[in-house]
Order: sequence, then structure tokens, then C-alpha cells
Amino acid sequence: MLYLKTLIIVVQLLSALGVIGLVLLQHGKGADMGAAFGSGASGSLFGATGSANFLSRTTAVLAAVFFVTTLTLTYLGAYRAKPSAGVLGAAVTAPIAASAASAPAVGSATLPASAASAPATEVPK
Repeated sequence: MLYLKTLIIVVQLLSALGVIGLVLLQHGKGADMGAAFGSGASGSLFGATGSANFLSRTTAVLAAVFFVTTLTLTYLGAYRAKPSAGVLGAAVTAPIAASAASAPAVGSATLPASAASAPATEVPK
């Protein structure tokens, strides 16, 4: 389980860094005006509008991966194993010894652990 959480955290970190990098690489809306007058990216690797589509799609995919890993880590962090109900269907509890809770041994200065943790039945007046 620890390896799974570590792998998901690594994927989440890489997708977050990828989203940050791709957002910084994308052109703003004001950059389109310069492309209209000849200084555009018509001769680039992706074509005039290909880089914008590629970068925005890749950003959307990495953002989706980031959200899925975040939800998965939240689910794994909130998961708690429930105790076994036992054969009879009731939660198993340790019985308290009646003799140890009613009267401690005469001459012993310390109480047994079960008597010390048991609630007092008689309250002095």
C-alpha cells in the first residue's frame, strides 16, 4: 500500500509540474494580434494553430490526471480497516474478571491492570 501511495504522489507531482510548464508555454490572447501581421508561428513545428491546440489538449489531459490522482490519494488517506466481527457477528471484547474488580489482594500496593482500568462501582460518601 505504501508503494502505491508513493507512485500516485510521484504521478501527481509530475502532472502538476507539467501543467505549470504547459501553462507558461502557451500564448496569451494578445499574441494572436501579432500573428495576424506576419510574425506568427506559421512555419513552426505544429503549424499556425497546431501548437495552441496541442498545448491546450495536453494541459487538459495533465489537469485531468492531476485531479484523478488527488481524488485517489484522498480516498486512500480516508480508508480505515474495520475490525473483524468474529464468528458470532459481534465485536470481540475482552471480558473483565469479576473477582479482580471486586476486591484487590490484601497486602499488594498495586492493582492489576484489569482492576485499574475497570470503572469503580462503589463511590465513598
